[in-house]
Amino acid sequence: MTISKKSFIWSSVVVALFLACLVYPGQIFGAIGKLLSVLNPLILGGVMAYAVNLLSRQLEKWLWPRADQKWAQGLRRPLAILLALLIIVLVIAGVMRLVIPQFIDAINSFFKTLPSTVNDVTHWLNQVDHNHTISQRFTDATSSFNWQSIESKATKYLTAGASGIFSSTISIFTNIFSGLLNFVLAFVFSIYLISGKEKIGGWLNRLMDDFLPNKFVVKTHYVLRVTDKMFSSFIAGQVLEGFILGTLCTLGMMVFQFPDALSIGALVGVSALIPMIGAWIGGVVGFVLIAVSSPIQAILFVVFIVILQQIEGNLIYPRVVGGTIGLPGILVLAAITVGSGLSGIVGMMLAVPVTATLYRLMRNATFKKEGILKE
Repeated sequence: MTISKKSFIWSSVVVALFLACLVYPGQIFGAIGKLLSVLNPLILGGVMAYAVNLLSRQLEKWLWPRADQKWAQGLRRPLAILLALLIIVLVIAGVMRLVIPQFIDAINSFFKTLPSTVNDVTHWLNQVDHNHTISQRFTDATSSFNWQSIESKATKYLTAGASGIFSSTISIFTNIFSGLLNFVLAFVFSIYLISGKEKIGGWLNRLMDDFLPNKFVVKTHYVLRVTDKMFSSFIAGQVLEGFILGTLCTLGMMVFQFPDALSIGALVGVSALIPMIGAWIGGVVGFVLIAVSSPIQAILFVVFIVILQQIEGNLIYPRVVGGTIGLPGILVLAAITVGSGLSGIVGMMLAVPVTATLYRLMRNATFKKEGILKE
């Protein structure tokens, strides 16, 4: 039996890497960690490119799909990318425009009404506590606070942002500059990937065909197709779920006459892109906004969010997201639980599509072995 050149090269590389990991494990894994930190902008750019490409390729299908002119064909992709980025930026800016001004006003109102609230609580304690023990301790504890100073500092922080704090130390300023530079590099890299995805894909295919066994190349293409389908379906399902949840939150707040229904509902919908716990992020901000004008309504809003979160976590999310990726609801919940325990929010966001990919690969392999699914 003869061994092909590709198989010999591939086997030699695998054996060499295995022996290197056995002899120098610390150095190898340390070098891998350092390499990953250097490649962070490229990894982030790849993630950004994948997310933007999901929208831009749909827009590209709608822009002059039957046009034969060279100018139309050359302009189609850049215009699709520009429109995709514009839509994403407008959605994020719109939500921030709805929420941030009200949140700042709520904080200002909170500090303005806090002294009178303290006096009301003290008066109530005097009526309840005849010995004035509790009320005296409460008064002593609150009298030492300079509410105007606290309000001015909080307002300055919220309105001016963290730029004043960041500029106070050179090390933090360097970290910010490095983060901005990495983001710019990632953004440029993502645009390059989307613009030349066919050329890059063709080059990678040629590289794999020349140096890897044909059977391995076929299996890799198959796994990548399934992975792409699962991840794109997951992102589409997350967006749909966020839209449904935001709409339900807005309508429910309008029915129960909660204030700031539109801004809080929009924030809940956008934050729902984080699986399962996203609604709580919007709920916390909503509680602060409502508590300033009516603490009773804020408590009722918490009850409303708890009920909505239960409906979302046990009914909407498993059905909507699980339905789009073909994953049973019980596996969706199990994947989120395990992913959150392993890597927090990032683990939660990756656990569902990764589990869906493994589930689809195992299901297809089982069907092929049983003769239900043809090669």
